[in-house]
Amino acid sequence: MIKSSYNPIFKRQFWHLAFLLGLLMVLSLLFSNLPELSEGQLWGISTKTWSLLAIAVPIVHQVYVLLCWRFELYFQSLSKWFGSKGFQLYKIGFAVLIVLRPISLILLAISNAHTLHWPRWLSLAASFVLFIPAAYLFYSVKTYFGIDRAFGIDHFHPEQYKNTPIVSQGIFKYTSNGMYVFGFFLLWIPGLLWESKTALWLAFFNHLYIWVHYYTTEKPDMVKIYG
Repeated sequence: MIKSSYNPIFKRQFWHLAFLLGLLMVLSLLFSNLPELSEGQLWGISTKTWSLLAIAVPIVHQVYVLLCWRFELYFQSLSKWFGSKGFQLYKIGFAVLIVLRPISLILLAISNAHTLHWPRWLSLAASFVLFIPAAYLFYSVKTYFGIDRAFGIDHFHPEQYKNTPIVSQGIFKYTSNGMYVFGFFLLWIPGLLWESKTALWLAFFNHLYIWVHYYTTEKPDMVKIYG
């Protein structure tokens, strides 16, 4: 009975774990073969330690979202525990963790600065090019999609949202998943501005890993909510 009850929580999470372990193995190989990825320090803390922090933050964030979403969607656990404050408390945790993603990459980029030997103008130009669609995404989320829906309020009120139409305005005219396509461009910018190879590799890790979240957690949840 217990096993059956908890199956929905871990649906597709074998693949989540498998892809995560694969990504971590690739990062381990990169650090073993590219010594410049470990160069530098900030406040007496090594680049390798900042790297571990920048790896841990997205993992903690995505596991946090997985557990909150699934327990609420299938068992209404947060609502039972915290009542009407359940979503707001979840949202605070989400906000803290999502903000820690760029912060951890900024600290890493400063620690490992100037290991990417690009012309300065190219780093600035690439940062600008990435910033424009990311900024348009956040405008589109605020204007058309809704901040609470971006946080995952549909997991807390599936009956209310199950007939909500797909947003096709703003950046969502061009892709149904603008947040993962364009929003994560922001995480590449610290590595470009401080010219840090390590920060760029870990931005790449963040960008790949969010798609693991999409296919193993969010997409099956959307089928449950929207049919």
